[in-house]
Amino acid sequence: MVKERQRQRGFTLIEIMVVVIIIGMLATLVGVRVFNMLEKGKRKTAVVQIKNFEAGLAAYRLDNGRYPTTEQGLEALIRAPSIEPRPKTYPQGGYLQAREIPLDPWDNSYVYYCPGLDGEEYTIISYGADGVEGGEGNNADIISGRLEDER
Repeated sequence: MVKERQRQRGFTLIEIMVVVIIIGMLATLVGVRVFNMLEKGKRKTAVVQIKNFEAGLAAYRLDNGRYPTTEQGLEALIRAPSIEPRPKTYPQGGYLQAREIPLDPWDNSYVYYCPGLDGEEYTIISYGADGVEGGEGNNADIISGRLEDER
């Protein structure tokens, strides 16, 4: 009878702790990997949004001979600007299929300059995960003239 009880014993506390520690380590590794993929996805989303703005800006320029001013901003792609210089023609519904200019994936506004930085016609910027100019890694700025760096 004593031998039967010894065979029916469950796991020891140490065995259970070892299993819990192993599961915790695996969960940590998977969590870090998922977090990194999420951040890469956010950066790619910002690139796609900037390219969408660029397509709208190209159409705006074709219709009006110039890009919206910095003051008019990206809003000029969804609503006819109310400040000068006003566009010659403006299509019903605007140049983007959106009612509002989307925020970047970190819930910050995109920054638009016309004329752009570094001699470009315009520049669109997302300040990345930290929302401030500069930074490295996930905090690095995403700039319209440097989208090939985001691959």
